[in-house]
Amino acid sequence: MSQQVQEELDVDVFTLGLVGPEQEWAGTVADGGTVRTHTPPACWGPMITPEFRGGHEVTRPIRVENAEPGDALVVEINDVEVTSLATSTGSMAEREGAFGDDPFVDHVCPECGTEWPDSIVEGTGEESIRCAECGANASSFGFEYGYTVAFDDDHTVGVTVGRDGADMLADDAREAMQLPDNSRQHPILLYGPDEMPGALGRLRPFIGNIGTTPGEEYPDSHNAGDFGQFLIGAEHDWGVEDEAALESRTDGHMDSNDVRAGATLICPVRIEGGGLYVGDLHANQGDGELSLHTTDVSGKTELEVSVVKDVNLDGPLLLPNEEDLPHIAKPYTDAEREAGAAVADEYDVDELADAAPVQFIGSGATINEATENAFDRAGNLLGMTEGEVRGRCTFTGGVEIARLPGVVQLSMLVPMDLLEETGLAETVRATYDL
Repeated sequence: MSQQVQEELDVDVFTLGLVGPEQEWAGTVADGGTVRTHTPPACWGPMITPEFRGGHEVTRPIRVENAEPGDALVVEINDVEVTSLATSTGSMAEREGAFGDDPFVDHVCPECGTEWPDSIVEGTGEESIRCAECGANASSFGFEYGYTVAFDDDHTVGVTVGRDGADMLADDAREAMQLPDNSRQHPILLYGPDEMPGALGRLRPFIGNIGTTPGEEYPDSHNAGDFGQFLIGAEHDWGVEDEAALESRTDGHMDSNDVRAGATLICPVRIEGGGLYVGDLHANQGDGELSLHTTDVSGKTELEVSVVKDVNLDGPLLLPNEEDLPHIAKPYTDAEREAGAAVADEYDVDELADAAPVQFIGSGATINEATENAFDRAGNLLGMTEGEVRGRCTFTGGVEIARLPGVVQLSMLVPMDLLEETGLAETVRATYDL
């Protein structure tokens, strides 16, 4: 299947929580083709399902025609649609004895010691996920504070429900989550948390985990510089020795609420074919994902993919919807250009540089380290010193938090001549109709 190039590719097959070069291909899409996905929720469902090796359930990798290491994969997000009727979420509590070094990765039954045990569901509530071998509660997680959200038919708002509503949804959890047929997770609605009833929230769906396959195999939730820290020194199969071992990551796990319909993502290609993967759709989320989790949902995406040769990105770039950009990082209006040209003439400035917005994704152990990572990535791509990157981002951009503790979006109005040199000018112009 992976060798047949398709102009339109529908993907509904998933991994058990890993991304890397050894994963089976979902298929091959043409350079310039369309990918459609139907994905299950990530985070909570895989987190409570002990068979998973990572904290998400994302698609198998998609091979893109002409994509080779050193290229960039341009992913235009045409549509993100929520299909779940409800979800449960909140802040997590780890269950002692149900994991080794990492509760997202190396699961073990606390009673019989079976690693990544098969599991069954008995009833509802936080005791419902049982080891198929011995019957013990085998889930690594419960809620420290949890709530259940029901959505309106149009998926414009959500309302947190009380005990009766949470029980009703738990009794029909798989149907309410609208899990795709090939999903292997247990639905988090089974837990039925009911704190914070009566809250009304607006929905604006986006993709939390989307990117290209890293050069080494990682748990999908750890393909980022902050979650990746938990792999350093870990004794499980995906443990690494030091920070340098995380350099092949592609930062697909961004949790940026700006990765939504209308945005364009530009991803580094680390392996032949690129290996695009998609998952972890969220119905909404405030900046920073302050509970470390949000409204995970099943949903559908439509993406257009194309290859730009020889870009050599260190990490992803995001071209958000214009309304999502900081005010001073938005494309210039004609009136602003005219006013700027007048000032340039008055002060004998030879040339007023044209520029367009780009966001550099940075990740690291902390927000400060993630920002330094974004500075480095911007400087390497554009041939700038850190001082110039800082100066341009201060005057024509800024830094925003995608996820605590360490994923940021560094905005800059980049001079068009530099974008021409990188080969990305055409993509940026098309995104912002320049």
